[in-house]
Amino acid sequence: MAGGGCVAAITLERLTKVFADGTRAVSGLDLAIPDRCLMVVVGPSGCGKTTVLRMVAGLEQVTKGEIRIGERRVTRLAAKDRDVAMVFQNYALYPQMTAYENMAFALKLRKLARSDIDRRVREAAHILGIEDLLRKKPKHLSGGQRQRIAMGRAIVREPRAFLMDEPLSNLDAKLRVQMRAEISEIQHRLGTTTMYVTHDQVEAMTIGHLVAVMSRGKLQQVGTPQEVYDAPANLFVATFIGSPAMNLVEATLRATDGAVWADFADAHLRLPPTVLAAHPGLTRYVGHELVLGLRPEDMQDAAPAGDVPADQCIHAAVEHREMLGGEVYLHFSVAARAAPSPDAEAAQAAETVPSKAPATAGRVPFVARVSGRNPAAIGDKIDIAVDGINMYFFDLGTQRVIAG
Repeated sequence: MAGGGCVAAITLERLTKVFADGTRAVSGLDLAIPDRCLMVVVGPSGCGKTTVLRMVAGLEQVTKGEIRIGERRVTRLAAKDRDVAMVFQNYALYPQMTAYENMAFALKLRKLARSDIDRRVREAAHILGIEDLLRKKPKHLSGGQRQRIAMGRAIVREPRAFLMDEPLSNLDAKLRVQMRAEISEIQHRLGTTTMYVTHDQVEAMTIGHLVAVMSRGKLQQVGTPQEVYDAPANLFVATFIGSPAMNLVEATLRATDGAVWADFADAHLRLPPTVLAAHPGLTRYVGHELVLGLRPEDMQDAAPAGDVPADQCIHAAVEHREMLGGEVYLHFSVAARAAPSPDAEAAQAAETVPSKAPATAGRVPFVARVSGRNPAAIGDKIDIAVDGINMYFFDLGTQRVIAG
């Protein structure tokens, strides 16, 4: 059906939206969605992601910048002339129409032959597995069934691009998991370029070929889900992508006896030579504070591992235990300075220089993701072994990752 081989990359150039009241929703956004790619635009509420989608759809006027779909500049075109199909959060089905009529409606407006309409509707229904629902009206359908009808209405149009605005947010957790897999499979089968907006980072990581992370109207990072997870560009991306979130704390780099250490609270972690080789820029921070990041899965109870050196451990008392079947989240805290709150504006305005920004020491919460068979109980004092290879370092001022 859709995706009939035509090039339909979506390109946004310096896209900006300022509303009448002066609110700047999107600022200078440059983004390229390759042909046949499913790109997820993710970010917290109010970051501008839905505004971007609505500008691409033609439902919101562009203040500045350009939008291209394939080679066509569509910035000033009406929505109906852009050859895109949108799937909404609230389904937007006509209640008085059957599922078949809802899916066929746009095709009737385009005055397609009845046989073509019937073929497209039944092909889409087959793809979505909803052939037995075509005679039913929305009030007799479940939320998941309504969402499939809404997707079918988009598919039958055979557009150059799909635009999806939080299409799964009204579904229960189990159905969201199922629908994520279905959307990914359908997009792969059809090959239609897709822009998918969500605030759910798990959804973004599981559906997207590429992920674009936004904050306060600005693009923070674009990459594959694995790239964004493994190599966050700044503190905001590091905290937003990942569940549980990355553990962050202010630390001081110290050079002693030919080695470099990250010190915070009563922890003194020795940085392996491979880490220093991979992050040569860290030498500039010796004697200065920075932000140290540790993923929960890179922290383990040292006891089952045997003799782990003290310079690879954090001594802690278990404060809370979350049992999740195959794994356990062990919550503890350290007496240290908390990392600054991620601030996209500050990160883009600050200069990249080592900082000695003052901060007040307190209790900084940490989470370690360990085996579900780990016996550590609330109140136990344990040594948490840190995977020194997978440490993250961020500049206090710019909040950017220290990579080189």
